[in-house]
Amino acid sequence: MTVTKAAQTANQAFVLHPGGTFAFEERSKPTLQSDRDVIVRVMATGLCGSDVHYWQHGRIGPYVVEDPIILGHESTGIVVESGSGAAGLAVGDRVALEPGIACNTCNHCRNGRYNLCRGCASPRHHLTTAHSLPTTAYPQNAVSSSHPTYPCATDKSVAIFGAGPVGLLCCAVARAFGASTVIAVDVVPARLASAVKYGATHTYQMSTEAADKNAADLLAMAGLDDGVDIALDATGAEPCLNCGILALTQGGTFVQVGLGKPNPSVPVGQICDKEIVFKGSFRYGPGDFKLAIGLLDSRRIRLDGLVTHEFPFGQAEDAFKNVAGRGGIKSVIYGPNVDEEEAKASSV
Repeated sequence: MTVTKAAQTANQAFVLHPGGTFAFEERSKPTLQSDRDVIVRVMATGLCGSDVHYWQHGRIGPYVVEDPIILGHESTGIVVESGSGAAGLAVGDRVALEPGIACNTCNHCRNGRYNLCRGCASPRHHLTTAHSLPTTAYPQNAVSSSHPTYPCATDKSVAIFGAGPVGLLCCAVARAFGASTVIAVDVVPARLASAVKYGATHTYQMSTEAADKNAADLLAMAGLDDGVDIALDATGAEPCLNCGILALTQGGTFVQVGLGKPNPSVPVGQICDKEIVFKGSFRYGPGDFKLAIGLLDSRRIRLDGLVTHEFPFGQAEDAFKNVAGRGGIKSVIYGPNVDEEEAKASSV
């Protein structure tokens, strides 16, 4: 199901220009391109670290801001127009938007890994896939409900580096998937305190000591003599990456979620000696949105308190500055002409 995003009246947009300047502009209002399409009024958009990265650095890896683009890929909204063939979606339905449309013809798409399609990865698409939301999810919470690809965590020990929005959701998903031990790791005590609310059984505050000392202290604190089964790094910080690898047990799995320096120093010897499985994680993949929404609807994951800052559309730049300054946990920007009461009322 494809969808184009629109406001109810004038189609206002918050646009990032090359060089890092923002501007409020108007874009043409979209029209249905096929009977399978819907048009959605955006109610709320969560800010991601990648959005801030595009703003501050003008690129993420090979993806460069060369033309004006509209950032924001964690959006929810309400269907305002629906094609006759848009099965399962009708005017008034609340949806979460999965940005990007895969080509469906490349080898990655044909093998069921559409998230690796180069077209799907582009930040410039105005087309997305719409997923119906349960009545139990507020739009400003649902924007944060997707998660990285996860190895099986049943009865496993999991260390999660970074207690920001992604790390906290990783904690929650690990517990929902049956992990027996979930260790949240961060340098900020307040964030570690939040991690306990989202499923962490233990917390560890990283020190300025060497990675091997932090790894040893982390394991001792959690009573894990043989190491953790799974480690996820949601920071991209080299010390966390190294600590996670050193803390893994023989044959453990490491998932790199966050992005930091393009070429960090990695203890390859440890990866080989332990036969570690080192996995990358690029966006959300097949089934992730359906699974995330199911976890919300079943109440196996609760997102209460995850959104700490909410901004009207006219203060979108302030939201970017807040995220860059690491204010709170999750920041949300409401859509044009949308206020908090309206957004919450749409969830009833």
